[in-house]
Amino acid sequence: MMNLPLHIDFFGKVVVVTGAGGVLCGAMARAFAQSGAKVAALDLNEDAVKKLAEECRAEGFCCEGYKANVLDPAALKEVHAQVLADLGPCDILVNGAGGNNPRASTDNEYQHEAKEGQKTFFDLEASGVDFVFKLNFQGTLLPTQAFAKDMVERQSGCILNISSMNAYTPLTKIPAYSGAKAAISNFTQWLATHFAGSGIRCNAIAPGFLVGNQNRSLLFNPDGTPTARSQKILSGTPAGRFVESEELLGGILFLCDEKAASAITGVVLPIDAGFSAYAGV
Repeated sequence: MMNLPLHIDFFGKVVVVTGAGGVLCGAMARAFAQSGAKVAALDLNEDAVKKLAEECRAEGFCCEGYKANVLDPAALKEVHAQVLADLGPCDILVNGAGGNNPRASTDNEYQHEAKEGQKTFFDLEASGVDFVFKLNFQGTLLPTQAFAKDMVERQSGCILNISSMNAYTPLTKIPAYSGAKAAISNFTQWLATHFAGSGIRCNAIAPGFLVGNQNRSLLFNPDGTPTARSQKILSGTPAGRFVESEELLGGILFLCDEKAASAITGVVLPIDAGFSAYAGV
């Protein structure tokens, strides 16, 4: 009988998920817990990850919630010590913390279309741009410094980063976020090379367009009809629809499976309903 490579079972693995207080990363944490892992859910919003952990435990799974600031090395060191004591050394790290900020976004797609009162490229706040780069890049680098030491010591482990379709081709209005996610894709390849001799794989996913609380008003009008921006996105997506958050989980679990993806490292996997494959004609 053939020994099939794909069997979702993370029993006994310690999985650390940053940004787990949010909808997307909370779903990732749940998926790993339901796959048998011991999950450490990290987020600045302690109430959110404590609630997530309680719900997972009520369903018979293992999950602990921890307050963590991914931009604070000292706080991450403390959280790492807590996770080590509660669950054990980290086997899999999912760097899910990230996001955009209105101070780093323009109101208009093109400068020549800018109207009086709109925030243009020339009005972008340096502090907002700096925050976006720190949250996405350092918010990935610092947790990796805190938890990958466990993997180096045991010569085994997996790191999964969250890039974006913006990393391939930048979207209008969000230059800082696009640049920061491009940095994440590059950093993923750097980490894959750096840790190759230490038995650690590092990959990333690049989600396509999802509808969430942060972007719902950009994609849909109050009456529920799609905005002009939403229509542009869908016309450039061969599947003609947005990606559902649950559709990210298969790729994530696959890339983190040490048997199924044992030779896969340094890869950024688009999960985008075909957006990256379509030239527009």
